[in-house]
Amino acid sequence: MATLKLSSIFFLSFPGLCMERCLNSVTGRFLTQFVLVSIILLYAPILSCSKSTNQQELLKGFKATVDTSVPSFQALLRDPTGNLSLGFLKTDRTYLSLAVLHLPSSEPIWVANPTRLTHWSDRTRLIFDGNLVISDPHGKVVWSTGTQGDRVVLLNSSNLQVQKLDDSVLWQSFDFPTNSIVENQNFTTNMTLVSSNGRYSMRLGNDFMGLYANFKQDFEQIYWRHKAMEARARIIEGQGPIYARINPDGYLGMYQTGNQPVDVQPFNNFQRPINGLVRIRLEPDGNLKGYYWDGSNWVLNYQAIDDPCELPSQCGSYGLCRAGEGCSCLDNQTEFHPGECSPPETGDLCGGVAKNNFRVQRRKGVEVPFKELMAYDTMSSLEECESSCERNCSCWGVVYNNATGFCYTVDYPIQTMVDVGDETKVGYFKVRKGADKGKKKVGLGLGIGVVGGALVILMVMIGFGSYRIWKRRRGVKRFLEEEGGVSPGPYRDLGSASFKSIEMCNR
Repeated sequence: MATLKLSSIFFLSFPGLCMERCLNSVTGRFLTQFVLVSIILLYAPILSCSKSTNQQELLKGFKATVDTSVPSFQALLRDPTGNLSLGFLKTDRTYLSLAVLHLPSSEPIWVANPTRLTHWSDRTRLIFDGNLVISDPHGKVVWSTGTQGDRVVLLNSSNLQVQKLDDSVLWQSFDFPTNSIVENQNFTTNMTLVSSNGRYSMRLGNDFMGLYANFKQDFEQIYWRHKAMEARARIIEGQGPIYARINPDGYLGMYQTGNQPVDVQPFNNFQRPINGLVRIRLEPDGNLKGYYWDGSNWVLNYQAIDDPCELPSQCGSYGLCRAGEGCSCLDNQTEFHPGECSPPETGDLCGGVAKNNFRVQRRKGVEVPFKELMAYDTMSSLEECESSCERNCSCWGVVYNNATGFCYTVDYPIQTMVDVGDETKVGYFKVRKGADKGKKKVGLGLGIGVVGGALVILMVMIGFGSYRIWKRRRGVKRFLEEEGGVSPGPYRDLGSASFKSIEMCNR
């Protein structure tokens, strides 16, 4: 039947041919088959490509490899609105991530967390055989959903799901957030948001939401803590852990049971619902920020930390932040460049002979930006506070308050301190010996470059001056030759012995 319809279309396009005669002839049948095969061969690749890049579900048997001609994102699956797409995302120029991308802004909303990085290669594959799997160019599995489903779909909420045919959900990306959560996505105590640089994370406690900095291996420092206010509902022990969710009414809520939040953190559009995707994201600077898409831009709608100096490392290692004025360096001598007061450190000072492995830097009028969340001891003097850190190779510094006797211990490499102008607050900081060699080399190289440049300029000036003198003398000589040795002015012969004697007497 399909053959008859296609042959009819073909012959109707050529009115000079007799359909009945051709269909009844051997030549006509051969020509019809030839046209059908040509159409299939011509359009099959196009149809296959369209199916793999513009479909709304992936079924068992789906396979896709990286198209290395694609510059940054290769779409494989879209949501019903066409605003979101699952696909291969190129990262760091050579690596690949499986990501859900917000197409209007090219912003990733969710990224798979593989066991290891894999390259942007035409041998990297995504397959679905009931289990959604990424395999590297060597065929090794780097990520999978571990399911036996029937299809993969992407909802308009950005939730990627592996489903059975009865719509039951076996796996969903909402249970494995990366650095963002979106409206109506439950964030539980079993989940963690991690910033794109891996330095900061967000987790829930029994009755609070916390932000943590990973400045040292196997050690996290909490730098922001928001306790549930329990204004609308109370947290009841034994009724399960709390969870967080972005409410359409414009706030980040914490819940335990039911729809009544135990805490509300209002957005700028509080009680004014908006159309468009809403999300909060843990930023690379450690701040937690909320945004909504207004159709052309992501609009800032919320931020957990308003004062930049309260961020964990606003001015980098050994930096100093002054409210309203910006950054400088703790040593009060180094010209500030972002991240260049001192090279970032990891670990501790316990390697080798600890007492000879560091030098000491002191600064008055400073404090830790989140001191209320820091560990401290009460000590009778600054000397006692400093001594407690000097003997401890895992301690990088202390900040002592002479008024209260509080000694705050910094158990991680020194980050940004806050300039408070109160000289009763004194900082004692360890700096690994040799840590500023790179800085000195940079300074030396810059100095050599400046001196070298000045010498080049001086040599050019001397050369240009010499050339002008030589040119002037040559012009005078040529003029004398052309005028028969007579020159204008009071002297008749610039080369005469009488002139030479006069010149010598005048010296």
